[in-house]
Amino acid sequence: MSAPLSVIIPTLNAVDRIGPTLGALVAGAGDGLVREVILADGGSTDEIGIVAEECGATLVKGTPGRGGQLHTGGQAARGEWLLFLHADTLLPDNWIEITRKHMQNHAGKAGYFRLSFDSERQYARWTEGWANIRSRVLALPYGDQGLLIPRALYEEVGGFPQIPLMEDVALMRKLGRRRLRALPASVLTSADKYEREGYWKRGWRNWGCLTLYFAGVSPDKIAERYKK
Repeated sequence: MSAPLSVIIPTLNAVDRIGPTLGALVAGAGDGLVREVILADGGSTDEIGIVAEECGATLVKGTPGRGGQLHTGGQAARGEWLLFLHADTLLPDNWIEITRKHMQNHAGKAGYFRLSFDSERQYARWTEGWANIRSRVLALPYGDQGLLIPRALYEEVGGFPQIPLMEDVALMRKLGRRRLRALPASVLTSADKYEREGYWKRGWRNWGCLTLYFAGVSPDKIAERYKK
């Protein structure tokens, strides 16, 4: 029987940070859980092709923008289950056990991890705390928390939409609370963007984008504001 899990990672000039993420998947391949790793690239100018070849991953070209890349990666995947993971997100040590238990006990539901940042700053604790509250109360985990989803459910809701921003929110809204379950562990995600831009500034900007999206503003217009 083929391994059940396809791991999809969107990449854009991610060679300098994807190593630990890929390294954490090695045990899953040896355990018979991971069938394939798909790097859905959005136009990198680094050596992501060499990285994919050296680690045995499949490199596919997606529409630039995370939504388009995730959509392309999902289409290329062959596993019965899909794990969408950011290039700078590290799975916990016990992720294999947690993943297998979810597959066995919650076959028709998606799962997501709690968020933690690789920073010792108190601002990082506040930001990850809010993210975990948002995930639990609003049923809106983001892509940097990892998403484990059965292929059948993913296809039923239409997969990731090919939009430049808010693709994870759009998918979570289609899934709904009843088909979404928190996994009992945390991923470790890079805090570099928050450290560079400032926790408050980036946090308020993210909240503003979410508010605009719920107000009906198109993702294209939100993306324009986000870039500014």
